[in-house]
Amino acid sequence: MQPKQWRKLLFGLCFFHAMVQERRKFGALGWNIPYEFNESDLRISLRQQQMFLNDYNELPLAALTYLTGQCNYGGRVTDDWDRRLLVSLLSIFYNHEIVEDDSHKFSPSGQYYAPRYSDYQSYIDYIRELPLIPHPEVFGLHENADITKDNQETQQLFDGILLTLPRQSGGGGKSSQDVVDELANDILSKLPADYDIEKVMKLYPVVYEESMNTVLRQELIRFNRLTKVVRSTLQNMRKALKGLVVMSSELEDVFTSMMMGKVPAVWAAKSYPSLKPLGSYITDLLTRLKFFQDWINSGAPNVFWISGFYFTQSFLTGVSQNYARKYTIPIDHLGFEFEMLGDESDMDKKPDDGAYVKGLFLEGARWDREAKVIGESLPKMLYDQLPI
Repeated sequence: MQPKQWRKLLFGLCFFHAMVQERRKFGALGWNIPYEFNESDLRISLRQQQMFLNDYNELPLAALTYLTGQCNYGGRVTDDWDRRLLVSLLSIFYNHEIVEDDSHKFSPSGQYYAPRYSDYQSYIDYIRELPLIPHPEVFGLHENADITKDNQETQQLFDGILLTLPRQSGGGGKSSQDVVDELANDILSKLPADYDIEKVMKLYPVVYEESMNTVLRQELIRFNRLTKVVRSTLQNMRKALKGLVVMSSELEDVFTSMMMGKVPAVWAAKSYPSLKPLGSYITDLLTRLKFFQDWINSGAPNVFWISGFYFTQSFLTGVSQNYARKYTIPIDHLGFEFEMLGDESDMDKKPDDGAYVKGLFLEGARWDREAKVIGESLPKMLYDQLPI
């Protein structure tokens, strides 16, 4: 065995093991699925590395990469994109440069690198000099990833604090019952009446040439189902707070969720997917309801708010059906093509084919308006809204 190859590759393997473990703290930015990589993966990879270096004169990097990336660590990975990422990360550490080049860097800044071949203590000294809080660049992530991670940790902390808050308030402030009652009354006052489905069906009947009429009707049925649950639970909870009806476990859950600023589980069960807290959720719901009311009053918009749909797939299917029926093409032969336009919010007229949409966002990247390509995120800008 060549001691230099052994120590260099061993250091790279240990660094790789730490990297894949630490990426989990970045949530979905680190791995699509959190994996339980453990010390047994490191030990078996280390033994295989030692065995190959003892048995071969040349460095068998292809075999080591396959065994470590596809078998030992990759054996736990179930997502194709995660597996691709894992092998890409491993290629930083399993290559000829780490052995031959003493200046081989693990990160763009050069702060993280493979130390020169030396004794054991020199490696320990180098590790102790590394920053206590690593920069996201060492994980191959943008600096904004730290903001996302910190936001998640802060949210978890606040959730824990909210769980410890007492139900009753002391002193001369409002009681929790009064606060929730006022909040429920405020939401009920803003919530519009349910859509009149029969009236909408007369205005926008089901016709062969326009599938969007069917999409509209299906969306209104779904939103009516949600608003009925919201309205009935709030009304019953207000009655329960006054002692007119029994406070059931379901109503108690609504009460607790509203006190903590969360969307109640009974609403979420009938709702579109949303990660927003209660205040933002209600604002978003009212905006969606207004979008469909404007559609009913003024006809289909020139630009559709794609993230405002309850079930976005139905809208995409409706667009495909319109094109397929217009040109008599089987719908399963169609796919979507996308073009970014310069306009940010509205268009003067509808397109001849397809649809204009807004409401798409990029996370971890941005749309470069000048070059018309995807570019690196700007510092402290976590999301970028796409143009039409």
